[in-house]
Amino acid sequence: MTRIFSGVKPTGHLTLGNYLGAVRRWVEVDQHQGEALFSVVDLHALTVEHDPARVRRLSRQAATLLLASGLDPELCTLFVQSHVDEHARLSYLLECTATDGELRRMIQYKEKSVRAREAGQGVRLSLLTYPVLMAADILAYGTDEVPVGEDQTQHVELTRDLAVRFNQRYGHTFTVPRATRPEVAARVMDLQDPTSKMGKSHENGAGIVYLLDDADTVRRKVMRAVTDSGREVVYDRDVKPGLANLLDLMAAATDGNPEELAGVYESYGALKKDTADAVVELLRPVRERHAELAADPGYVDRVLREGAARARGIARPLVDRAYRAIGLLPAA
Repeated sequence: MTRIFSGVKPTGHLTLGNYLGAVRRWVEVDQHQGEALFSVVDLHALTVEHDPARVRRLSRQAATLLLASGLDPELCTLFVQSHVDEHARLSYLLECTATDGELRRMIQYKEKSVRAREAGQGVRLSLLTYPVLMAADILAYGTDEVPVGEDQTQHVELTRDLAVRFNQRYGHTFTVPRATRPEVAARVMDLQDPTSKMGKSHENGAGIVYLLDDADTVRRKVMRAVTDSGREVVYDRDVKPGLANLLDLMAAATDGNPEELAGVYESYGALKKDTADAVVELLRPVRERHAELAADPGYVDRVLREGAARARGIARPLVDRAYRAIGLLPAA
């Protein structure tokens, strides 16, 4: 059976981009076609300045939203990364396998370290090494497939390189995983800056639709979305990125085709209105289910506890084998 692993980082409130770019595929496809593990990767939230209470709060919220979106504990394993020690245990072995040059070439390290310095902050060592922790997240489970967005493909390539190198040096231990990408709306753009990805923690949330935004807020954000010059409704990401983003959202929310939808509309206003209505309807059941789950924290705790136990049962034998392979003396 194909084993699938993916995770979400609790550095901000989950967005429409997270849902359409990853979570919906996890719900509709991945949890049904293999042995799927999904994790709130809270250790990754510690690579930059953070508020501990906020990380805890967002970790619980992310887990609750994943359940509200349709992840079924009977079909998949949902857990919090820090609840399974094997992630940190394996990460150090992979740090002993990776090279300094490989990590410094990571695009996200280059970008985030510059932002940290510009903000007058120190650059944490974990910002450099977190792709190795991400590799440990994946390799600890003998993962075959990793559903990721385009911005994480480089990290999966590093994971593959580390798995191959470890296997060659110390004997076959790890499955070499492959990245998979969703086909529709894999990259949702900011409504106010359609050349930038819709992120969780942008300073100005005006262009970001959060999964827990109420209906009026969603409509307001979509109706105020940046469009492009001219009046013709055409799907062209290069020439009209704002319009293309709206058409992509409409297509994703209604299972349509953005190029065909462009031919239906004669004005930007009509497209915005219908897109707003479609997004509101898409997120309505998620918000409603989240409210039910938030009122029953014991259920969420139980799901995470049982998920961590299952994940630990898969990861521990493999990580123990890696410890022996690299030359560490087993505990008596």
